[in-house]
Amino acid sequence: MPTDATAAGLCTFVDASPSPFHVCATVATQLGAAGFAQLSEADAWPKEQGRYFLIRGGSLIAWSTEGAAPDAAFRIVGGHTDSPNLRVKQHPDLASAGWQLLGLEPYGGAWLNSWLDRDLGISGRLSVRDGNGLREKLVRIDRPILRVPQLAIHLSEDRKGVHLDPQRHVNAVWGVGESPRSFIGFLADEVDVDADAVLGWELMTHDLAPSGLIGSRSELVSAPRLDNQGTCYTGTQALLAAAAEPGSAIPVLALFDHEEVGSTSDRGAQSDLLGSVLERIVLGRGGGREDFLRTMAGSICASGDMAHATHPNYWERHEPAHRIQVNGGPVLKVNQNLRYATDAAGAGAFALACDQAGVPLQRYVHRADLPCGSTIGPITAARTGLSTVDVGAAQLAMHSARELMGADDVASYANALGAFLTPS
Repeated sequence: MPTDATAAGLCTFVDASPSPFHVCATVATQLGAAGFAQLSEADAWPKEQGRYFLIRGGSLIAWSTEGAAPDAAFRIVGGHTDSPNLRVKQHPDLASAGWQLLGLEPYGGAWLNSWLDRDLGISGRLSVRDGNGLREKLVRIDRPILRVPQLAIHLSEDRKGVHLDPQRHVNAVWGVGESPRSFIGFLADEVDVDADAVLGWELMTHDLAPSGLIGSRSELVSAPRLDNQGTCYTGTQALLAAAAEPGSAIPVLALFDHEEVGSTSDRGAQSDLLGSVLERIVLGRGGGREDFLRTMAGSICASGDMAHATHPNYWERHEPAHRIQVNGGPVLKVNQNLRYATDAAGAGAFALACDQAGVPLQRYVHRADLPCGSTIGPITAARTGLSTVDVGAAQLAMHSARELMGADDVASYANALGAFLTPS
């Protein structure tokens, strides 16, 4: 069952989604166009079969029960909406040496040097006073208002670069003058709200260079936030295809915020979000607690994230027997110390999905003498008891402001996830 995923579609998706909140809005638009109805967690949910989704902050869960048998299990594709970046502090207004600065703080494992000397915009959300209540206001400024300037090579101690102190060296220039200027006041004017009405914010920088296809044959995707909007986009396309041609399971897409900082939040993978939604789906279909537990026992989750392609300039940093290529197909990620959740059963399930989708499968193992990153996979498995497998698409420059993946991998990754959601 092929999906409609394309490299150009991924580029459009990424450029429309500079923050986790915008990821959810972009996915919601695509789901709404396909007949998915948005639900509120505070409301009673419909008992009819159908296509539904909900949003909690920067997280989104979507599913379709159309055509599902009463005892159908869940097939879940998980991912995360956040990416490492530089975020605005609570007292952001600074001045130094005749420059107006914006106080920024690294979020997640941002590769700080990659954020230097880039034209940056701002995105995120504001919490705005509305009478006696509050409303949320999405923010997106796609013009170059910020830059984190590099130190001139003539001023470095050894002309080999500088060590970046995240407290002192990542504040952004946004004007000149001896007195600090109100950034929140500037932002309020930009989005047409009263500055005094802005009571809270989650704001982050984003690279303004558009995503695009590069290489002599346009065989590569150059874009920010591929980790993990590559999965957000392909997972959405997989769910849309699964909803159009239902299989024997209930397809679910679960996209979580805050993976890059450990997932411990009200909407991260450590929260009750996924478990409570899955239980409410079972209850809404007329089942009880026993039915929910039985359904969970037969369900499986593919934790989708990006994977390390073998770097041509640093090939010695990789496990020599596990070469990973871009445009070489989806990647199965295995770690014996459970930084990835994959076990033999999960590996078999995803390998079968790749076979059914007609795409090759690569197997990744991290070097044993280097610390291995992790995903929502182990957290989801421990939090819900779901059988979980960690998968992804190969890329270079993970956690950089600008990342690189194979153009052909977009469709093959989406098709594998689509096959996973619709077991025969």
